[in-house]
Amino acid sequence: MLDVKRIRNDFDALAEKLATRGVAAETLNELKELDVKRRELLIKSEELKAQRNIASDGIAQAKRNKEDASEQIAAMQKVSAAIKEIDAELATIDEKLNAIVVTLPNTPNDSVPVGADEDENVEVRRWGTPREFDFEVKAHWDLGEDLGILDWERGAKVTGSRFLFYKGLGAKLERAIYNFMLDEHAKEGYTEMITPYMVNHDSMFGTGQYPKFKEDTFELDGTDYVLIPTAEVPLTNYYRGEILDGKELPIYFTAMSPSFRSEAGSAGRDTRGLIRLHQFHKVEMVKFSKPEDSYDELEKW
Repeated sequence: MLDVKRIRNDFDALAEKLATRGVAAETLNELKELDVKRRELLIKSEELKAQRNIASDGIAQAKRNKEDASEQIAAMQKVSAAIKEIDAELATIDEKLNAIVVTLPNTPNDSVPVGADEDENVEVRRWGTPREFDFEVKAHWDLGEDLGILDWERGAKVTGSRFLFYKGLGAKLERAIYNFMLDEHAKEGYTEMITPYMVNHDSMFGTGQYPKFKEDTFELDGTDYVLIPTAEVPLTNYYRGEILDGKELPIYFTAMSPSFRSEAGSAGRDTRGLIRLHQFHKVEMVKFSKPEDSYDELEKW
C-alpha cells in the first residue's frame, strides 16, 4: 500500500505514474484534499487538547484553593465537546482516505512500457520456435476428450461449469509437471512449502487481492477465511508483520497448490478448455529481496 506521506511529498510524479495504471486524477486530488483537511484537523485537535489540559490544571488549582471553578468547568466541557466533534470528523476522513489508498496500485518502474491493455503489450524476448504441423491442430479440450484424459461432462455433473476431472494419463501428466517444476526450483535454491489453502482477509489485503479482486474469490460465509486464488497469498504473507535481518535475504519459496477463483469478471471472454477454471493447480515462486536487488532477482531463476 502506498504511503500517504509519499503521495503528499511527491504528488505530481506519483500522479503521472499512477495515471499509466488507470488511476484517475480526480481520485488523487480527492486524496490530497482529504489529507490536507486531516492535517488541519489534527493541529486544531492538538491545540484544543492543550487548552483542555490547561483548563483541567486550573480547575484542580481552584478546588485546592476552595475557589469557584464553575466557569472553568463550563469552558473545559465546551472544549471537550469540540474535541469530540473533531475526532469524529477525523475518523470519517481516515475511513475515506483508507478507502482510496487501498485501491491504488504500485507505481511501475521506468522500464515498464505504457499501455492501456494487453493489446499494447511489448514483446521483450522470445524463446524457442513454435512447432509447425502438416495437419489441422485440435483444440486442447477436444484432444483431451478424444484421449480420455479430460472429462468435462462429469466435472460439470459433479460440481458445475468450469470444473473437470483429469483422468489416467491426464492426472499423471499434471502430477509429473508439478513434480518436475518443484524439483527444478529446488535445484535453484527454493524452499518447497505446503501452504494453507485458506487465508484470512488481512492476508488478502496484504498481497493486494483485496479489495480489487474481491468479487473473484470464494469466501467461507460466516468466517474470516478465503480460499486462496494463488499460493502467492500465503507465501507472501509468511513474514507479514515481521522484521527480517537483511543478511538473510534473498529468500526463495516455491509451492504447488490449488487455486480457487470465481472469475466473476470473465463474462464475454474466452473461457473454453483449461482457461479460467474455478479450480486449478499451479506452482508458485516467491522471492524476498532487498529493493536494490529486486530487478537482478527478477532476471534470475
